[in-house]
Amino acid sequence: MQEPVAADPNAVPPPSRTRNPAANPRRMRRIIAEDPEWSLAIVPQLTELCIQHIINNFESNPILNSLLPDHQRKVLDKVSTSLPLTVTANLISDEGYWKRCCIARWAVCDVSRYGNSWKRMFFERHLENILKFYIPDTTNPNQVLDVIPLCKEYVKKLDIDQFLPPVKIDQKKEDEEASDTESDSGMDEPSMDHFDMSMLTPALCHLEELHLSYGVKDCGMNFEWNLFEFTYRDCCSLANAVKKCPTLKVFKLSRSKVDDEKSRVLIHELLDHPSLIELNLSHNLIADRGARAVGKLINRSKIVTLNLCDNRIRAQGAQAIAHALSKNSILTSLNLRLNCIEDEGGQAICHALLANDTLTNLHLGGNELSEPTATLFSQVLAQNTALTHINLSCNHIGLDGGKQLLEGMTDNKTVVEFDLRLAEVGQESEYLINQAIKTNQELARFKSLQHPPSAPVPHTVEEKHPEQG
Repeated sequence: MQEPVAADPNAVPPPSRTRNPAANPRRMRRIIAEDPEWSLAIVPQLTELCIQHIINNFESNPILNSLLPDHQRKVLDKVSTSLPLTVTANLISDEGYWKRCCIARWAVCDVSRYGNSWKRMFFERHLENILKFYIPDTTNPNQVLDVIPLCKEYVKKLDIDQFLPPVKIDQKKEDEEASDTESDSGMDEPSMDHFDMSMLTPALCHLEELHLSYGVKDCGMNFEWNLFEFTYRDCCSLANAVKKCPTLKVFKLSRSKVDDEKSRVLIHELLDHPSLIELNLSHNLIADRGARAVGKLINRSKIVTLNLCDNRIRAQGAQAIAHALSKNSILTSLNLRLNCIEDEGGQAICHALLANDTLTNLHLGGNELSEPTATLFSQVLAQNTALTHINLSCNHIGLDGGKQLLEGMTDNKTVVEFDLRLAEVGQESEYLINQAIKTNQELARFKSLQHPPSAPVPHTVEEKHPEQG
């Protein structure tokens, strides 16, 4: 039997006829990562690592202006919105970052009310929140003083609808000692004074609008009348604050129980103000003495819009305002709604309008006016060529008064809005007056198409749409 031949160790084996296993992915070894963040991505670029390091350490080492524009964009898109304002206020001007800050802090953000500037919105609302919840003698004043250097370049308007009074710690003890201290108390109790606005406004170099209301919102079962007290000290400090703010254009102090004495203190500091064009003292307690001070202010200021709605002005106060109006050539809007000037005051206003040629908006609704005023107002409609918007609603004009107004409207070509609701003028007169108004509106539209006016930059919304209340 033939023995098998031993294999030659130096012999080269024939090539295998099987295919390369790597060509079949099913036969390849698969890796299943237990780390959910594991991936086959390549190592990040060094620039990306540096940008992430800058983002993570921005508070301690804020590097931004020295970066390339693309790198700045990446940093601003990812940097935290909770960084201290001492770091971001004067360093970051990107609107996208401040938009993220606003959206993260407030549910409703209408940037159109802030000149379409997200940064302005953030700092105005941030400062307003601090002032709304500032408690005298409890809150550290540095909370306000420290934020002023950060926001003074961006705040143009402040709307503060509440001021908190000091907290009374021992109410029972005060009640027991009230009889002993009553005789020593002055005009106002110092313990009820609110935040001193004179600490703030002189430092806000771009402040143009200031809307204030001294009261407490959502007080619930803790309601007390002294929560809505505008003290004499508050009045003096506010008057000083407005005087030291030469950039202020709009000042509104409503629902704050401003009486004659306090209004005179305020108006004294507003005389000859360099830039104030709108004053709103609506829903207060101003009577005839305060109205006389307002009359003096009309001709010693640049005020264009004046709102004294819902006060206690009677005939003598209206006569003082009318006297000033007859000599004025600047005021364009006057709101005396919900006072009680009666026919004596209404006729004084009418006599002033026969000499005035600048007032365009007049609101005398709810003033106990009747036929004698309507008779004189008929002459105003026939002669005055400046008035365009008139409101005599909620008066007792009567049927004969309505006929007088209709007679005046037959010669009028300028009035485009005339509110006579609840004035008892009769349906026929009201209908015919409305027909005349429609004719004037068409005439005004035709003139505007032929001679389009240049578009002035309005200072406030009320200049375009006069406030009715």
